[in-house]
Amino acid sequence: MPKRSSKPRDTNALAKAIVDQSTDPDDTGDDPHEGKNPAAVELGRLGGKKGGRARAEKLTPEERSEIARKAAQARWRKTSD
Repeated sequence: MPKRSSKPRDTNALAKAIVDQSTDPDDTGDDPHEGKNPAAVELGRLGGKKGGRARAEKLTPEERSEIARKAAQARWRKTSD
């Protein structure tokens, strides 16, 4: 990693450095599951996939309607700002 400079960079040089850093082909990124037990990761993923459907099946039609109404209001509130 380059050392930090105390004086500000030219904005074009800064933009190029940002693009170069973000598109570096040698940078493979961090694996969020690195160091974790693969079986536990898969089990957690499986439970997460089931969770939404299991919750939806337990809701009454009134509860589902209320959740949908709140979601629609939040979407409209977001677009009106």
